[in-house]
Amino acid sequence: MPQGTQGSEPLVEHDEAGRRYVLRIGDDEVGELGYSVGGDRVVLEHTAVDESRQEKGLGSQLVAYALDDVRDAGRRVVPQCPFVRAYVERHPEYADLVD
Repeated sequence: MPQGTQGSEPLVEHDEAGRRYVLRIGDDEVGELGYSVGGDRVVLEHTAVDESRQEKGLGSQLVAYALDDVRDAGRRVVPQCPFVRAYVERHPEYADLVD
């Protein structure tokens, strides 16, 4: 299905300049995960998903993408956001990233 149509699959993008990960469905920005960086640590600060699209696993998709991206960059995670902390607790494969 072409990008920008209603039935598009969720897509996560890293907006490095804005220090956030953005979740889009078609042309709509439906979620974001903001972060800050200190040395080799990425502080995942706040996760937000559009209220009308919550409870569909989109926040988890966003967090998993961010954690994988941090791992690929060779950095560590400080999960300041409660949603990120809960996600890591439910997915022990990310425990090695956490400070």
